[in-house]
Amino acid sequence: MAKKHSFHIPVMGIGFTIDSPLKVSPFGIDSVISLVDDILLEKLRKMYCEISELPYSEITEKMEDFRAKRITSYLNLIQNLAEEKFEALKSATQESSNEIKKYFSILPDSSSLKQEFNTLTKEHFNLDEIKHWLKDNLSMGSIDVNIMTKVDKDNYVKKEQLPTEYNDAHAALRGYATSNLNSSLILSAGMNPRLYSYLEQFEDFFPDENGYIKKKIVLKVSDYRSALIQGKFLAKKGLWVSEYRIESGLNCGGHAFATDGYLMGPILEQFKNEKEDLAASIYSIFAPALERKGKKAPKNVLPIKLTAQGGVGTSEEHDFMLNHYNVDSVGWGTPFLLVPEATTVDNATVKQLVEAKEKDLYLSNISPLGIPFHSLRGNTKDEEKAKNIAKNRPGSSCPKKFVSLNKDFEDSGLCVASRQYQHLKLQELDKEKLTEQQYKLKYEKIVEKSCTCVGLGTSALLAYGLDTKTEGPGVSICPGPNMAYYSKIMKLEEMIDHIYGRANVITRTDRPHMFIKELGIYLNYLEEKIEETKNVITAKQIKYLTTFKNNLNEGITYYQNLFIKKASFLKELELGKSVLDNMAIEIEKMQLPKPLKSALT
Repeated sequence: MAKKHSFHIPVMGIGFTIDSPLKVSPFGIDSVISLVDDILLEKLRKMYCEISELPYSEITEKMEDFRAKRITSYLNLIQNLAEEKFEALKSATQESSNEIKKYFSILPDSSSLKQEFNTLTKEHFNLDEIKHWLKDNLSMGSIDVNIMTKVDKDNYVKKEQLPTEYNDAHAALRGYATSNLNSSLILSAGMNPRLYSYLEQFEDFFPDENGYIKKKIVLKVSDYRSALIQGKFLAKKGLWVSEYRIESGLNCGGHAFATDGYLMGPILEQFKNEKEDLAASIYSIFAPALERKGKKAPKNVLPIKLTAQGGVGTSEEHDFMLNHYNVDSVGWGTPFLLVPEATTVDNATVKQLVEAKEKDLYLSNISPLGIPFHSLRGNTKDEEKAKNIAKNRPGSSCPKKFVSLNKDFEDSGLCVASRQYQHLKLQELDKEKLTEQQYKLKYEKIVEKSCTCVGLGTSALLAYGLDTKTEGPGVSICPGPNMAYYSKIMKLEEMIDHIYGRANVITRTDRPHMFIKELGIYLNYLEEKIEETKNVITAKQIKYLTTFKNNLNEGITYYQNLFIKKASFLKELELGKSVLDNMAIEIEKMQLPKPLKSALT
């Protein structure tokens, strides 16, 4: 059936959307589960089996392929439980009548299904009369999953390295591929050729001759070039990318990918203008590749969906994404952290998020992956990190090791946020003959890394009162900058009414348009990069910063032209014209450092 809503809930952290599909898919809303932490998934599987009085048999680490088996078992359980809730809703009993009304009340007012329901129930709400209609017309939201492609740690048994298919991301992929789900796999954080090649092992990712794909591939991308390269790579294997999920480089939650200063508006414009060419060029590679595999290729180009996310905060912005850029769905992430009916966040962290202001939300360097990471000041995981530093024992005990990817000291890998790695790195630092200032700078770069692979999942354990003895109580949280403009816990209906313009949950009047906000973050990022390189800069860095600056200027010109052409869509952006002009002047004033002669050779 056709998608019921024009928004989706993206993956957030490791645990914040871990069971979101169980909460929202019965109401026709798509959401995404992270597959990073199989330990967390297993704990929640046990909890839900107990709640539902279902038999539970633990999948221990002593079992072969335990990670994939845990993921498969959890996904199948969530699917079964969500379907049970959905069937109970559709059964049209007196008990489910309020849920039925909720299902339709939260649909967009433009929904033909909602209009038909309102017509059928205008005179009176008779469950027996609409029972068959409900069964024919209601559909669940998709239970999608996310794999960060680069979080693909090698695994060992008794110091012997296992084959590549037992790497973390490979095992997660296998866990999803062997599940019963008919949904989408969202691949994020760039291309992993080995992992992409591994997709070929599973029939569910291939289309039949009519173009039906049981498990669709979605790529999260931050520019068109990346989409084209990755789409063609997969097409050569007979695999079709059904959706390109375009995310703002910096105005998003979690990890941030600044690219080369490309802004969201121009990126979306390019996708909009070249969508048909993208599909045709990829199909020309995809169809022959399928034939070479002895499979019948669909006769026509398969559909491609474009979706967008990152910083959207008002119904006007939501509608603009849909109407101007023709995207199929808009991702709303950060605000849903304040909706307990949709996400799983512990009470103390929710309170911090409610109280958060702009100054509390910042782009940090705490991620062990070495990628800029949105964080909340004062989160309990950072407090735990600070206490360890104060005790002269920096670093985490690293109980889960999901990002033990650095091989400077051990072939099996260490996490750069771990106590073991930081101890060894500081020993190296002590041997260097550095000034006090040089030592301090290098010391801080080592110890600032935080144990996010644990911290981003612990909140779910705390929310459900589960044991955190292994993990500890510290919570990392990764909201986008948009969180500053939401300041209360919300019901699901409230949040969705806000998305569709039936209500307004933002009480502040100083929130900038998402494009203006993103541009401001990019400006700050460029300033920081210039500052970092002002003493020593290479020709390569000069080239990068120049390209970055030029792309920002082109982005501003694009927005200035957009206001003139599409002013009716852009009331908020109209107000931002003078802000844009000032930003253009600010960029012009930025002086890039000159490289030393030695750096040019």
